[in-house]
Amino acid sequence: MKDTDSPSAQKGFLGFVERTGNRLPDPVFIFVYLIGILLIISLVCAWAGVSAAHPTKLAADGAGPLILTAKSLLSAENIQRVWTEMPETFAHFHPLGYVLVVMLGAGVAERSGLFASGIKSAMRHAPKALLTPTVALVAMLSNHAADAGYVVMIPLAAIVFAAAGRHPLAGIAAGFAGVSGGFSANLTPGNLDALLFGVTEAAVEGAQLESSWMMNIAGNWYFIAALLVVYLPVIWVVTDKIIEPRLGKWIPGDAHKDAFGDEDKPLTDGEKKGLRRAGLAFLGVCILWTIMTFGAGTPLLNDGPGTEGQAWYVTATPFFQSLVAAFMVIFLTMGWAYGSAAGTIKSGDDLVSMMTESMKDMGYYLVLSFAAAHFVAMFNWSNLGLISAVHGADAIKSSGLPLPIVLGLIVLFSALLNLFVGSASAKWALLAPVLVPMLMLLNISPEGATAAYRVGDSATNIITPLMVYFPLILIFARRWQHDFGLGSLTAMMIPYSVWMLITGVVLMIIWIVLGINLGPGAPMGIELQGTTP
Repeated sequence: MKDTDSPSAQKGFLGFVERTGNRLPDPVFIFVYLIGILLIISLVCAWAGVSAAHPTKLAADGAGPLILTAKSLLSAENIQRVWTEMPETFAHFHPLGYVLVVMLGAGVAERSGLFASGIKSAMRHAPKALLTPTVALVAMLSNHAADAGYVVMIPLAAIVFAAAGRHPLAGIAAGFAGVSGGFSANLTPGNLDALLFGVTEAAVEGAQLESSWMMNIAGNWYFIAALLVVYLPVIWVVTDKIIEPRLGKWIPGDAHKDAFGDEDKPLTDGEKKGLRRAGLAFLGVCILWTIMTFGAGTPLLNDGPGTEGQAWYVTATPFFQSLVAAFMVIFLTMGWAYGSAAGTIKSGDDLVSMMTESMKDMGYYLVLSFAAAHFVAMFNWSNLGLISAVHGADAIKSSGLPLPIVLGLIVLFSALLNLFVGSASAKWALLAPVLVPMLMLLNISPEGATAAYRVGDSATNIITPLMVYFPLILIFARRWQHDFGLGSLTAMMIPYSVWMLITGVVLMIIWIVLGINLGPGAPMGIELQGTTP
């Protein structure tokens, strides 16, 4: 790497972002330090008598709303609670169970080679005239494939572009924009939905607001599908009209023949057979879930009439709650079906080994979840989350800002924070305890808060060197242009980030103005029961 490409040599805003971000500790320690700060703040607020009227609960005498007061985390009660409830606090952290269950299946699908072969198959049949949108679409869909989206899709996109006589760096840019910039855009919910909605559920429960809201992994389904539709032409236009013309005409040399590597190898007969079997397995699981939802006995439907105005959703609550397990079964059966045909799974021992390896990969996430779970729990014990939400909601109402503008500002704030803290779950664990109840008090559902956050979170992934795959993308690019530096990669991706952020904010504003459901049984608005702040 040349000196001008080194992190220390970066100047301007991007240099500031990189230098600042590199000074930040690991997200685990960020939570540890925040817990220490929270201890002091809770002590000061309790001493100062900071309080707020509970928005939905009445006082014991019924004469008025329940008054919430800040509680010191250094009180004897809360110190005892930290130590005695530590196992429960960790084990009951909602994202933990959701993510681990889904990853049991996704780990098999990834390690069996299903994801990699599926991406290769989709890319090889891409028509040249629609090469860019095909790359963008497959890249966004590959988000369900976790690491495979980065490791397989992006270098493969470069190869396909080069084979078509186009600049391979344009293929890398389009693939990177789809996989990482379109991280929250997809046709179906997946691992990210399980992770984020687990944090959202913890924030709702911690606020103790009287509402009928229930966690639904499909709560952003319609919205993320719309994001995919919006981002597709954005990536297409930016790649073909902005990025590729700046890169100039691609003139391959002999040195580039080695860059094709294993990604250019055609699928074997076993891999093709495995993909066919995986498709049949997917169809079989869908049929099974349909039978359990609409068949005799309807185990995934409630018998009761539900609540007026949302009877169908209450009746279908078990179905929505079963979707986490459904995705685990889909990934597991498809991975097994593929592996048995492709030769990557020869026995049940191989299957168990892949599931075990996927849990080993979750080791860091377990450590992060332990720290995040205690920060969220202690924040709730102090009452500071709901008190901040009440006063924040009052301030927004007094400011007269329209709710669409408020959500747009939240998107922008999430995008800015993403430049300094890369982990999506870590950022949402920090923001959700305040943002979710605050927006609920403004009649915005938890699904709406989650959707606003994830738009900002993904749009700036592709311009921050703190994103864990950023160095890997730089290596891919240098296979085609040896002097391609960190600044070159960042500059190439900025147009994508800007336009994805703009279109994401516009989509968010349109969504709330029109009041469209964000997913099945997931309206943008929510009504709280009881008193109002």
